This record gives sequence, structure tokens and C-alpha cells, in this order.
Amino acid sequence: MNDPRPGNRPDYKVYRSGGGLLDRLRPGERLRGLRRGGAPRREGAPRESRSRRALTPGRIFKYLLLAALAWILLSLVVFFVSAQTTESSGGRVEDVLSGGSSTLTGSTTLVLGSDARSDKTREPGSGGPARSDSILLLRTSLGQVRRLSVLRDSFAEIPGAGPQKINAAYAIGGPALAVRTVEGFLGNDLEINHVIEVSFEEFPELIDALGGVNVKVRRRICAKPFGNFERGFRLKKGTRHLNGERALGFARVRKNPCAPNEDDRDRAARQQEVLSAMRRRLLSPAAFVRLPWVSYAAPRTLRSDMRGPGLFGLFSGLLTGGSGKTRVLKPSDLGPGGSLIISDEEKRREVRRLLRG
Repeated sequence: MNDPRPGNRPDYKVYRSGGGLLDRLRPGERLRGLRRGGAPRREGAPRESRSRRALTPGRIFKYLLLAALAWILLSLVVFFVSAQTTESSGGRVEDVLSGGSSTLTGSTTLVLGSDARSDKTREPGSGGPARSDSILLLRTSLGQVRRLSVLRDSFAEIPGAGPQKINAAYAIGGPALAVRTVEGFLGNDLEINHVIEVSFEEFPELIDALGGVNVKVRRRICAKPFGNFERGFRLKKGTRHLNGERALGFARVRKNPCAPNEDDRDRAARQQEVLSAMRRRLLSPAAFVRLPWVSYAAPRTLRSDMRGPGLFGLFSGLLTGGSGKTRVLKPSDLGPGGSLIISDEEKRREVRRLLRG
């Protein structure tokens, strides 16, 4: 019990109350509240920072980076969906392909450009079996890409059909026979791991999705009417911007009266120029805005034994592996029916370069 005598104060706690209503309405306190742009801050409440609400350059960069990453992720999803739903080459070609390829050991892909002509075109062969208008071998490994082009008129032994121009193999037996023919033609332990069939008829859609391409025309072209070019096909020398249809025409010109000395090697070079122009366009800032449309169109221009992951790995390798010059098998003589003879030494040398660099 506490002692009530003077000098002996009872134990108690002292509490301080906040200011009363009159204290809060004092001019000084009101003025401080107005200077802060609002009501007086309560004791212990967090102080709001104006810098957090400001749109700084760093914050703008962060938002742009997040938007770019989301755009790329959307494009990847669109690519895989398109690749998984596109038509494959089928089981027959998988039976003749060699396994055991990887990014580390390297992979060889046979690219066949099909010149299948619909009934809408007024060319000979419209509606008939497709021929391999271009034959290209890609060797990809660890960011390196090497290319070897086989002229479509090269004289080769086609299993079950005898010796004739090599591009007939695709028309006779599709990609499976083309794989067997190219392996037997080049020899020297060449093994093909994958195959891609590119439809030239669908190719313009991909180029249009890119917004067109810029190609380097080394000689003036004045070709006679062919395909959908009823008035002929003409291009001046220099760098030209082409839409999908004209880029396809540029790649398919067979005879150029303005340069009568051209042969199938010049035609192969034009096809490679279109592919290089597409690569340049894909790596340009202008293509970034179109990325989802390009991602959807790319897998639909081809058929392959590879699905989404395999095609993505191949396309990534082509983009990051450098532009690199495409080598072309050089003929040593003319063969039957206007075909081209390729010497065994030429085959041996070029296959070695393709596989080992």
C-alpha cells in the first residue's frame, strides 16, 4: 500500500496525449501542412518521397526493357505453336536420315527449295511433281555455319532411276530419295542428319512479313515472261528493295538476255543473296516490330523432320553463325542432256571444307 505522506509519491505512469483540436488548428501547424501539400503528417507515419513518383530515365529504360522481353517471349510462343502445327516431312525421310547429331558434334541439314508450280501459273510443268530448284547443305555447330550449294543440273546417279540431273531425285521420290542421292553423289563419309523442304510458292509470305528485303543486283536483269510475270522480269543493277513476289522472281530467273553468259551458278548466287538479305533484315531494328508475324510465317514456309525446338536451334544458329560465303560445287565439264559433271576431287575438297571448315 502506497504511503500518502508528503515526499513519498505513489508509483504511476505518465501519458502524453496528442494535441487537441485547437492545437491542430493553430496557424503554424496549418502552414506546415500546406507547405507539404496536404494534411500534417502524423508522428510515425512514413514520409512519402516525390522521387518515387517521378518518371526518371532509369525507370523508363526498365519499362522499355520489360516490354521488349515480353514481345520476344510472345514471338517465341508464336514460333513454337506455328512449328508444332505445320506439316512435317513424314516418316519415309526419317528412315534415311543419320542420327547422332548435336550442337557440340555438328549437324548437317539438307535444304531443298521446291519449285512446285500451282495451276495458277502459266509455266510448263504447272501442277506436276515438284523439283528441287535449289539444293543446299548447312553444317551448323557451336555458332558456326558452313554452306555448300549443289547445282541442280549436276549429273548424279539416282537410286532406282539411273544417272540424270540431280534435281530429278526430288520429283521421283521426294525428300527421302533426294537425301540418298545427295549422300551418294558427294560421298566422302557425308551423312545428312536433317532435311528441310522450302516451298517457293509460300516464300513470299515470309518476306512480306519481314517488310521486304534489300538485295544486291550485280547485273541488270531483263528476263522473258515466266510464272506470274507475264510481261517479263526486269531489275536494274544496284541495291533494290523487293517485296515477296519480286524477291521470288529474282531468285528464280533462269535465263537473263541482258547477261547471256550467266549459268546455273549465277542463279544459285541470286538465291543465296535472297537468303542473306532475309538474314540482314531479321537482324535489323525494323524487324523487331514485326517479330510475332515473322515467327508465325517462318515455320509455315517449310516442311521438316524437325519440330519446334530443332527448328528454333537451326534458325538461331543461322542468325548467330555469321553471314559466311556459300561455296558452290564447280563443274569441270558438260554431261548428257546439258547436265554438269562434278569431278571426284572437287567433291572431296568441298565435303572436307563443309565438315571440318
